[in-house]
Amino acid sequence: MGYNQGMDNHPISAATPVSDELRHWAMEQRSRNVDPEAMLQALLAVGWQTEQAQAALGAVLDTPPNSPAGARPLPGPDLSAARPALPAADRQVQVVVAMEYPPLAVFSQLLSADECTALIAAARPRLARSLTVETHTGGEQVNADRTSEGMFFERGESDLVRQIEGRIAALLRWPVDHGEGLQVLRYGPGAEYKPHYDYFDPREAGTAAMLRRGGQRLATLVMYLNTPEAGGATAFPALGLTVTPQRGNAVFFRYDRPHPNTRSLHGGAPVLAGEKWIATKWLRERTFE
Repeated sequence: MGYNQGMDNHPISAATPVSDELRHWAMEQRSRNVDPEAMLQALLAVGWQTEQAQAALGAVLDTPPNSPAGARPLPGPDLSAARPALPAADRQVQVVVAMEYPPLAVFSQLLSADECTALIAAARPRLARSLTVETHTGGEQVNADRTSEGMFFERGESDLVRQIEGRIAALLRWPVDHGEGLQVLRYGPGAEYKPHYDYFDPREAGTAAMLRRGGQRLATLVMYLNTPEAGGATAFPALGLTVTPQRGNAVFFRYDRPHPNTRSLHGGAPVLAGEKWIATKWLRERTFE
């Protein structure tokens, strides 16, 4: 098999399923920092169909970047069967959109109208100008790319927060203690968050400090607490996907390593009329303290 430069030759045919051979090859390439896109092109070059190759690589690479062969897959909702609904502790949550590569799902009515209202009411008195990570130190800073107001709930802070966290953990199959506290954000007219990645960039000096509290961020869940009058969509430029905010709905996406080829670039488009309220949950690779 003729691979791109820097990739070994292995007799993996276009008909090969997700086998031990394919898994070993893909993990070996990742250990050499070969981009998933280069792996995909290598499979396409020998006759794999695009969807087949994407699904196979998605399944193979669904382990943490530094895990040994045979390590358990990353947690996440079961999107492989394109089920119309998934169990989430106290309810079934409808799946509106599902992608396997990268893992992404849009859920309908993850939160009830009353829960959305209660979260907004609890968060409103505690709002302050939203900050971003200061990449050189691991601290925080005001950033012109992010013009919302926000606050964090402590994990398990109230009955409402515990109920929502339990539902998220069941839906995403991700331990509660591996999640950061819920962050509630308000975007007024004109407010936005320009396209960005949620993982901590390993090239930045401050990343080591951020990783001490629970390792790398591996996934994001954005929950919409209201329906803006206009604007405020969540856009994924690399996917050509735009998610329109609808009260109670949510979008989940996962990134298996801190690299742009995870195609997890996303942003909050400007609010054109009214306001937008969201709650964000970031998921870590280890217990978040």
